[in-house]
Amino acid sequence: MRKLRKPTTILLADDDAEIRLLLEEALAESRVLNDLRYVENGEELMDYLYRRGKYTASDLAPSPGLILLDLNMPRKNGREALKEIKADPKLQHIAVVILTTSRAEEDIFHTYALGANSFIIKPKTFDRLIYIMKNLVQYWFDIVELPAERSTN
Repeated sequence: MRKLRKPTTILLADDDAEIRLLLEEALAESRVLNDLRYVENGEELMDYLYRRGKYTASDLAPSPGLILLDLNMPRKNGREALKEIKADPKLQHIAVVILTTSRAEEDIFHTYALGANSFIIKPKTFDRLIYIMKNLVQYWFDIVELPAERSTN
C-alpha cells in the first residue's frame, strides 16, 4: 500500500504566456492537484531554484519535484539552465522534462547528454496536451519514486 504524498510542485519554465495558460488548463482538466509555478526565462528559473531576488521567501518558491523546461527562452535558454541544474549537487536530483517545439535531433541528443530526464515535443492540440500532462504527472508522481526534497540554500 502506497503512502499518501502531498502534491509535489511542478515548475514550468516557458516564456510563452499562452503555453503557460494552456498547460495550467490541461492540468486542471486532467484533475491534477499538483502545485504549478511559472518562470519566464532561464535566469528567473535559476533565481527560483536558488531562492534569489523575488523568490527569497520559501513560500514563493517551494522546491519543485519536476521542472518542465522550454529550450528557447530569453536571457538564459533552457539548454544553459539544464546544464547549470545538472552540474549542481543541490539541484541535480530534480527531474527535468524538456517540453519544447523543437524536433531537432541535436536538441534531443544534447539535452539527454546534459541530464534531461525526458524530452517531449509540445503537442498541437489541447486534447493531446491534456493526455500528455495526465500521463506525465501520473508517471512522475504515482509510479516513479522521487528523492525527498532537499534544501537548496
